[in-house]
Amino acid sequence: MSSINEFTSSPFSLDGKKGLVLGLANEHSIAWGCVHAAQKQGADIVATCLNNKARSYVEPLTEPLGVELVTCNVEETGAMQQLVTSAVEKLGHLDFVIHSIAWAPLEDLHANVTDTSSEGFARAMEVSCHSFATLAKLCTPHMPHGGSLLTMSYLGANGVVPHYGLMGPVKAALESLVRYMALELGGKGIRVHAVSPGPILTRAASGIESFDELMQHNIAKSPLGRLVRLEEIAHLSTFLCTDASSGMTGQTIYVDAGCHAVA
Repeated sequence: MSSINEFTSSPFSLDGKKGLVLGLANEHSIAWGCVHAAQKQGADIVATCLNNKARSYVEPLTEPLGVELVTCNVEETGAMQQLVTSAVEKLGHLDFVIHSIAWAPLEDLHANVTDTSSEGFARAMEVSCHSFATLAKLCTPHMPHGGSLLTMSYLGANGVVPHYGLMGPVKAALESLVRYMALELGGKGIRVHAVSPGPILTRAASGIESFDELMQHNIAKSPLGRLVRLEEIAHLSTFLCTDASSGMTGQTIYVDAGCHAVA
């Protein structure tokens, strides 16, 4: 029978933990918030951005923290394998992985779902959903102590959000993937979650039509009467990477000022 006395240090700490975080674009990125929060909790981290253009925005953030930054485009053959190999060479093993990437071709994102192209739908699904499964396959052999795999979803996975379009079905698939992965990986001590933040103005969100209206609607609807803050998303994500969340897996967890609870 386990006991709280088994913890030799705070279960809320990431001291000594090794993590990989995908998806930094700038200082507004959820991925950046996660890197900053996890590093403050003692984690050693390798982070990614899309390309060298993104690096020019991200490196001034990561360099002062001593966080290694790697470019990775998940659509390029072998890119994720190269990333994981590089991260494990740097860190030795992995305790947590945060997947915070989503993309769809703009013409398909702005179209009615029934008008989306087969190619655009497939690319959105590959980048935003299936890449999480691929990442898990590559990373889990390097998680000998178990750990956490996180991805980012949105309320539009479970209900229709105007102008969210194609990404609604994609995020619904992602949340289902989380549940199946949780079952498959639980025996290895690996926990899997989707974090579902309310709308914040990230680079990815800027592609959604009428996003300002969506944010205002969420402010009016949410019980807290405001939008969620980047640090609040990061704090939840960090908690899910700590031993304090060791009894949890397979969940979509909302951090949206309560907006999801209001009809």
